[in-house]
Amino acid sequence: MTVTIYHNPSCGTSRNTLAMIRATGVEPVVIEYLKTPPHRATLLDLLARAGLSVRQILREKGTPYAELNLADPTLTDDQLLDAIAAHPILMNRPIVVTPKGAALCRPSEAVLPLLDTPLSKDFVKEDGERVAKA
Repeated sequence: MTVTIYHNPSCGTSRNTLAMIRATGVEPVVIEYLKTPPHRATLLDLLARAGLSVRQILREKGTPYAELNLADPTLTDDQLLDAIAAHPILMNRPIVVTPKGAALCRPSEAVLPLLDTPLSKDFVKEDGERVAKA
């Protein structure tokens, strides 16, 4: 199974999701989207596969969301995509893609239905929270 994760190593949820994928025995394709932002067409494909709107993947905390006035409901999807292209930190993470689909994995255990292999043992997140094996 090919698994791709759009990852930010500075994000605890993203690190937990990556570790959870690896705990199932899969080594994913890791795309650090701040270094290699997805092209507009790729982003649109990710959104369609995950059933998400552009607004649903916008990240507010720690981004220029407020300064760019992205809460303005009159902004179009194209304008929001332009903002994400200019400031990739606006894309919420992690987004995981597998043959089963795509998802914004918040919380990190949202990745589990996308994987072929369940956890073989309980997984402990960085903060100590336990995710029970299937």
